[in-house]
Amino acid sequence: MSTPNAGRAGTFLLGSKLPIHRLGYGAMRVTGAGVWGEPDDRAECLRTLRRVPELGINFIDTADSYGPAVSEPILREALYPYPDGLVIATKGGQVRPGPSEWIPLGRPEYLIQQVKMSLRWLGVEQIALWQLHRIDPKVPRDEQFGAIKVMLDEGLIRFAGLSEVTVEEIEAAQKVFPVASVQNHYSATYRVYEDVLDYCEARGIGFIPWYPLSGGSLTKPDSPLSEIARRHQASPTQIAIAWLLKRSPAMLPIPGTSNRAHLEENVAAADIELSDEEFDVLSELPDARKRV
Repeated sequence: MSTPNAGRAGTFLLGSKLPIHRLGYGAMRVTGAGVWGEPDDRAECLRTLRRVPELGINFIDTADSYGPAVSEPILREALYPYPDGLVIATKGGQVRPGPSEWIPLGRPEYLIQQVKMSLRWLGVEQIALWQLHRIDPKVPRDEQFGAIKVMLDEGLIRFAGLSEVTVEEIEAAQKVFPVASVQNHYSATYRVYEDVLDYCEARGIGFIPWYPLSGGSLTKPDSPLSEIARRHQASPTQIAIAWLLKRSPAMLPIPGTSNRAHLEENVAAADIELSDEEFDVLSELPDARKRV
């Protein structure tokens, strides 16, 4: 059996300029429980991160709030000096009072401060893709978008994106700066943002889905996903990733793990080709458009 390689998932041009493999890696899980503090097994996290580029992954997603200030420094420890072509995307705009707690903070001075901290933690002179983790409802959104334009104009970041947004919010941001990516909750059983995905695909905006197995019913032994997984001699997670890759050429899944074996399993999803019938079965699951 050949070594898994993310390159077999195809390529996407981020910002219509920067080529990345469509199957990436999410670095949220190289932290402690509740995305808080240091990981339980730091050595295995480092080994997993060093395996990432070896498997053809050249797109890593992280955030200053993962830890907080744990994921970005451990990425630098594992991978610096970074391999040629490796794109590290990060996010800012949330503060962490404790485990599993997230509070949007979009004051312009804070966003600019945090992007400078990310530059330091990652050890880079420019962040390839910086994304607003959440639009802070307590701060006028144009002020937040304006801070992002400042980051772009000053060369602190090359491309900018948004997370958990609607089409209307993307259009509002586009009046201030070019939106290169959108990172929203999306899976076969959570498709509230179907219109956002279609909007992004039509305009060459990368769509980064998180929580690809949302909905516990997906992994039950008698579920359609599990049945298709058995047919392909694959795991339910691999089938969920394969479905995402087939759903849209703008889709950029970022499954995360702190374990090397799980990482290799995720990347192997790039070799799974779902039939149109299998794709349709998963696309028509009864709870496909319900909020969770």
